[in-house]
Amino acid sequence: MLEHLGSLPASLNSPSSGDSASSAARHKEHAFWMQQMDITPFDFSYLGNLLQQAYTDWQAQHDSDLDRSSRIYSVWNTEGICVGSANEFEKGPISRETVMSCLETGKAQSTRGSDQHGEFHCIAEPLFSRINKDMFAVFTALVYEPNRYETSEEIVRSEAAHYRTCFYRRFEYIFMADLLKAHEQTARDEHRRSILFQIVQRMHDKMDVDAILDEVFDSIDYLYPTTRMNLYMSQDRNSSNPRIRPLMFHEQGEDICVRSFKDGQTIVIRSDQGESRIVEVGLPLKGKQGIYGVFHIEMNEELMEDPDLQLITMMADTAGTAFENAKLHEQSNMLIQELRLINDLTQRLNKSLQLKEIYQIAELELKDIFQAESCCILQLNDSTNRFEVMSSNVGEMRHKSFALDYGITGLLYQTEEPLILSNYAQCTKVSSVFMEVTGSMSLMASPIRVNGQMKGTILLGHPKEHYFSYDNYRLLQMLSIHVGLALSNATLHAEVRRLANLDMLTGLYVRHYLDSVIHERQAHEFCGSLIVVDIDQFKQVNDTFGHQTGDQVLKQVSDIVTTSVRSEDVCARWGGEELAIYMPQLGIRQAMEYAEVIRRRVAEETRPPVTVSSGIAEWNWMDDKVSVESLFYRADMALYEAKHGGRNRIVLEEQEVTR
Repeated sequence: MLEHLGSLPASLNSPSSGDSASSAARHKEHAFWMQQMDITPFDFSYLGNLLQQAYTDWQAQHDSDLDRSSRIYSVWNTEGICVGSANEFEKGPISRETVMSCLETGKAQSTRGSDQHGEFHCIAEPLFSRINKDMFAVFTALVYEPNRYETSEEIVRSEAAHYRTCFYRRFEYIFMADLLKAHEQTARDEHRRSILFQIVQRMHDKMDVDAILDEVFDSIDYLYPTTRMNLYMSQDRNSSNPRIRPLMFHEQGEDICVRSFKDGQTIVIRSDQGESRIVEVGLPLKGKQGIYGVFHIEMNEELMEDPDLQLITMMADTAGTAFENAKLHEQSNMLIQELRLINDLTQRLNKSLQLKEIYQIAELELKDIFQAESCCILQLNDSTNRFEVMSSNVGEMRHKSFALDYGITGLLYQTEEPLILSNYAQCTKVSSVFMEVTGSMSLMASPIRVNGQMKGTILLGHPKEHYFSYDNYRLLQMLSIHVGLALSNATLHAEVRRLANLDMLTGLYVRHYLDSVIHERQAHEFCGSLIVVDIDQFKQVNDTFGHQTGDQVLKQVSDIVTTSVRSEDVCARWGGEELAIYMPQLGIRQAMEYAEVIRRRVAEETRPPVTVSSGIAEWNWMDDKVSVESLFYRADMALYEAKHGGRNRIVLEEQEVTR
């Protein structure tokens, strides 16, 4: 249709000026000129979409109150093909025969008959072009009872005229759209260099790497809409843009991108593809510090002239400089962000010296920092030689333990190196309960070192493939070091507290620790018993055998005490040769049985042989005065009775048991 551009009225291309009368005259001239535009027989084979669109317009304007099930209108092209219809009834052989007859004679045709839907009247009206009166389509009406006598040829002829009006309105719209597109293309060519200058300015104003690359793609797409363009990057960079791809060097031969990257220069190759000639261009994305990738452009040679190549090359050079600046800015911000994360995590970890709380803080913080779906932290238990789950947001993983050679943790234990997996489904070297339970595909794992030795692992998972980046992997290694330092501090603190609560000679707890335990138990439990054990005539042992032997005897008695009671009982050195045993949730009669075992074993197993006397007291929540002091006082009084009653015996508060 653009062949009519040469016949445009002069006023259409001239700038608007003059008074309202001249504007009205120009409008009238334009309207008259549009009415002279018409289709030719050369256009008939391309009118399918236009006929369909006109039918849709006509149908939208048609009377909606008519019974469309009994009056069916359709439009057929010059090849006898229905291109616009409300349903399938009109496509039968009767309708086609009527249409073909209309096409052959160039006159309206009418046919009557009947089918499975009833008696019908088929009317076909030819549609002619404006100027040369060439028939370009056929408008048909299929009328069923009871309207076949009400719908005359005149009504169908008026509907056909209405449809023809809709067709030419659509034709004029498309023609004007093509005309405006041509004018826009001309204006775009005129302002291309000024637009390119604006593009360069925008690239230098941006400090985001992805924004700069998107600006390059958008600019090329705008200037050369038919161009195919990709960017091949030489470094690891995650991008959601499908046109940014990795640059491969191991492929057979050296393609244009590899050559452009190695030489750092623009390379142009021209080749034939069918009837067209294609220009292939490799443009390096380079800055002052190096080359970061190559733009690969393919376009028709007719669209690529020397000025265009120069403009694209200049834009690529500008993009390289802007990319490098943004990359340096991005790296600086990343380092600052990493330092902030490390500082924040260290502060939160150092607020607590409780191991359990540190594991929980580390789990929550690491999961939030890396936006992981699942997290699990394991610790090596030196006594069982198994890795135990200390904290996890996955319920199925809690309280589990694993052998030293199992799964991801076992692999880290062997290599002592961090690990990153992009697709667990393709990993055949190791299996993992953590990955299978969580349904994760991406994994980051890092060992936790305490005092230079691997004491645990951090596992982070996500269901998406290739979710974690290399920067995430590197940051996790640094954060795991600080987690290890926090655990080391907490471990040392726990060890210091443990040693502060232990008697160095006997290995039993000291008295102030026992006081605090009993006080806490009395606040939450219902009853308990206290046994005070004293070694009979211990001064005579020291005087006879020496203090070193006396210490050995005291150690022997302490070992007998700890091995004769329950694991939940608390044994302490009360002072000198006196020991104390607190037995929670145990009555005085039951405590006496344990005291008897201790008394008998001491007499039989100690060397040199000694005996012990014991006093036992109990408390329960119904006592008038429940306190640590009163419990110790009553047990001490019972011990006093045992010592003065002959030794080697057990005395309950307010009563005596002789052995």
